[in-house]
Amino acid sequence: MPQPDGYRLSEYRSPTPDGVTGATTVDTPAVQTLLSQGRVIPIFVQRLERSTLPGGPWLQSKPYRQIPGSVWLPNVGVGAPDAATLGWFESNLERLTGSDRARDLLFYCLSDCWLSWNAAKRAVLLGYARVHWYPTGIDGWMEAGLPTEEAHPLPPPAVPAP
Repeated sequence: MPQPDGYRLSEYRSPTPDGVTGATTVDTPAVQTLLSQGRVIPIFVQRLERSTLPGGPWLQSKPYRQIPGSVWLPNVGVGAPDAATLGWFESNLERLTGSDRARDLLFYCLSDCWLSWNAAKRAVLLGYARVHWYPTGIDGWMEAGLPTEEAHPLPPPAVPAP
């Protein structure tokens, strides 16, 4: 699968390319090594719907599992996020890394999921120098029998006033 010039805009659960330009593609043993070094920030990007109420919360219809210590930033991997979601993504990366663009970031979702590919590409384009993409994601992690924890998304970005 060739890398697209832009972001994947639909059919997020389908075969992905072998890599993300500017990022390192990692497998499960490499993720374990990164985690054992204690410098990587694992970021889970599974998509969630939001309530239609003003300022509404995420709607989580089922529990999700994540790699222990991960931060769940829903919807930052969609192909064309709204301005509030993009700003929320950027500000969370700044906060999580302490504005250190050389800090290791690990993006993952499910296997065959473009959301993590899009999020990793977006982080590279924001100037993060040590972006890692884990294409088999939580599915590969769980297939290896590794520990997980229940995922809890960070509060959603503020909805701009009309």
